[in-house]
Amino acid sequence: MSHLAFRLRSLLAGAATLGLAAGPATAELVISNWDGYMAPDAVANFATESGEAAEMVVHATNEEIMGKLIASGGAGYDVVFVSSPFAEVLRNLNLLEPIDPAKVPNLANLYPEATELPHDPGNTFSVPYAWGTTGLCYRSDLVSPEPQSWNDLLHPAEAQAGKITLLGTDRWLLAAGFLAKGYSVNETNQAKIDEVEADLIEAKKTMLAFDDTTFYSKLVSGEATLVHAWDGWCNYGITENPAIKFAVPTEGSDLWVDTMVVMKASQNKDGAFKFINYILDAKNHAWAAENILYKVPNKPAMESLSAEMSATYPNMAMTPAELLKLEQLRDVGDASRAYAKAVSAIKAAQ
Repeated sequence: MSHLAFRLRSLLAGAATLGLAAGPATAELVISNWDGYMAPDAVANFATESGEAAEMVVHATNEEIMGKLIASGGAGYDVVFVSSPFAEVLRNLNLLEPIDPAKVPNLANLYPEATELPHDPGNTFSVPYAWGTTGLCYRSDLVSPEPQSWNDLLHPAEAQAGKITLLGTDRWLLAAGFLAKGYSVNETNQAKIDEVEADLIEAKKTMLAFDDTTFYSKLVSGEATLVHAWDGWCNYGITENPAIKFAVPTEGSDLWVDTMVVMKASQNKDGAFKFINYILDAKNHAWAAENILYKVPNKPAMESLSAEMSATYPNMAMTPAELLKLEQLRDVGDASRAYAKAVSAIKAAQ
């Protein structure tokens, strides 16, 4: 999953300034997803089963694909995987085709909670693909007592100082500070943003690094003992060292949701809905849970997982009801500029 700052204004400006190219010029059904986020043979198998010519293109970040979609009006793309705040932005720009439930009968496989997500109740313009949270990922053999609070990251015990990493992406970095204060993960009050900026500048003094990509490797090696992590990525560490554990802090955490959307500019909307329906088949959707170790909002897919998987990766057993107790990340509009400014100041601070 690529979890990134939600900066629509900069995306619009960047698309205009850089002259980002429109999507691929092809008559085939074009699906854009993060690399490795679905089975490598999914598109080929879908094409064989459906008779729809299809190809997959890769985007590295939400921002990258958003720039292309905005520049092209969505032309050249059919199904796109984006995180839910970006789906909200695309909907507000009138770039998304409404989801036609009659053409996606496998929507019935979704947990009821996955049809009640705050960004899109009823799945009117997006279909959830994966969901999860962030929290404390730590070496239980090297951290005592075991951490329970966001303040264990921001104000660590002396033994953990210099052995802590925080996610550096705007929304997750600031969310750690917001949650430690009891604030919303979608906070837009400037005074609270300033307060959390100051707290994180102070917290930086006890950190090893900001790290969005190698934190679990640092944990495995022992270079870090406590890291801020997405649940699925913590599972990668658990795979290598079962002493690694994941915990949702007592103050709560965020709920992130990655979605599938259909572009209004698609020349093959029926094919796009067929592809989403294919992914929602329990067998196909289970691949994501089994291989990328992220929870999927598909009831029969999750029920097909082995008991051993839940025992090895306890966060995979979080229920939809537990996830929906967390606050979903939403588009924060113009406050994204304040977020970006605060994070720049935090990272620049000595």
